[in-house]
Amino acid sequence: MASRRFFAVKLVVFYLAVLAFYTSAQECNQQSFGSDSFVCVCSGSSCDYIGDVPPPADTSSFTIVSSSKDSDRFAVGLGTMDSLQNSGVTITVDPSVRYQTMMGFGGAFTDSTGFNVAKLSAETQESLLRSYFAPEGIRYSLCRVPIAGSDFSTRPYSYDDVPGDVNLDNFALAEEDYLYKLPFMKRALELVSGTSDLKFFGSPWAPPAWMKTNGMANGSGSLLTEMWGPYSNYLVKFISAYEEEGVPIWGITTQNEPMTGFSDWPWNTCAWTAEDQRDWIKTNLGPAFVDAGYDDVKIMVLDHNREFLPDYPAAILEDPETYKYVDGIAVHWYSDNNDYPDRLTSTHDLFPDKFLLYTESCEGWNAAPGNRVELGSWQRAQNYVVNIIDDVTHYSTGWVDWNMALDQEGGPNWVSNFVDSPVIVNAAEDTFYKQPMFYAMGHFSRFVLPGDVAVDRSISDESQIRAATFVKPDGTVVAVILNMAEEVVPVSIQPSVGADFYANLMVPGKSLHTLLFAV
Repeated sequence: MASRRFFAVKLVVFYLAVLAFYTSAQECNQQSFGSDSFVCVCSGSSCDYIGDVPPPADTSSFTIVSSSKDSDRFAVGLGTMDSLQNSGVTITVDPSVRYQTMMGFGGAFTDSTGFNVAKLSAETQESLLRSYFAPEGIRYSLCRVPIAGSDFSTRPYSYDDVPGDVNLDNFALAEEDYLYKLPFMKRALELVSGTSDLKFFGSPWAPPAWMKTNGMANGSGSLLTEMWGPYSNYLVKFISAYEEEGVPIWGITTQNEPMTGFSDWPWNTCAWTAEDQRDWIKTNLGPAFVDAGYDDVKIMVLDHNREFLPDYPAAILEDPETYKYVDGIAVHWYSDNNDYPDRLTSTHDLFPDKFLLYTESCEGWNAAPGNRVELGSWQRAQNYVVNIIDDVTHYSTGWVDWNMALDQEGGPNWVSNFVDSPVIVNAAEDTFYKQPMFYAMGHFSRFVLPGDVAVDRSISDESQIRAATFVKPDGTVVAVILNMAEEVVPVSIQPSVGADFYANLMVPGKSLHTLLFAV
């Protein structure tokens, strides 16, 4: 048996070399900025793509895609199954125990994202968008767009800044939509056309200031009750305007982070109690969508931190009239270190026919001002993966990152609320940097597609190894494995309960792997 295992290892090494060459026209152009890992530098003429990933030929083999702190970025290989498991950590997958159907992974088309992409040459813009959306890229499938301005704009604005215009005669998309959002959203749709699906959902940061109690985009204030109707029509007009521009809107969240509006918040916000939102949805927003023919547009409530689960959405969904208009519950990650993911499960158990979806996450938001962007940080990539695994193993149907591209300061942002991003643009050199976070997202988004289903798995020791598992409609099992330790950990994966074959791996320290099994 020792000689057989040696042959299997040699076979994996051989295929790693061959397939890495086959699937990547160019390798990662590494550059270090003094962090614990490196970035991959891309331009209009040079960029690493994952390319085609061959599926396992049969149950005797598996496909593995690997990234690590020290070396790899989407290294592709094939391995052979073994009849005996090793003595390390054991992961057993049970594809027969199924949970939520996945909706997708992606990021946000903010003004700041578009502003940075627009600074690049046409060729480099194409490399960046292909990296995210093309078949050879990481295939984002679900993306968010702010409805009018957010903090990641260069100014606060709405689509109707004429006070008292309750009939919305002056409603119009802004120049930011035409310069920084719509062109790149349209190109993303072109890149995925014929190969996969891409859905967009909108999130409002604030109504027009004149609709709020404080008359400001930011600060402490709520929507005036007499503006419930006009504001519902405002959101309908947004959907219609984007549809007319060739960008259909799949869903909306009712308010980005509604609890921030109860304090003197520095950027765009609007306070909503759950009870007011409940009544607004059933009396105005839901009927307005139905009347406009948008009853198929998904309405998601909360769009704030996990700490507000399940109470906030429960107060909304306990009303049967409101319940019929709401499709899902949107969640942000900013308090997750203090709140157990069991909050997701308890919310799912209360409302099993309403989907859960993570709609905003980012790194650097609470870092010191000079460290908001940390080029090459593997730790930040690991934080992404740990959170994604926690969420998708507790009923989240997907995970949407925040800005897809920022500058080296982490902006622009009109209130200097700089953060990090999976892609950082260096406009002066007409290049962009793919951070380790980009590859962390890709290990999920490229392989766990809409329609795939999260399935049960057991792990003998989760102190170092974390994993999430899924099954595709054709029966292929997908396992995403993270080693958080610095040292190599032996891992044995049984792709189905009772299977008499195993994928035996020596998983490098600080590494991430996606495996595909034919079961």
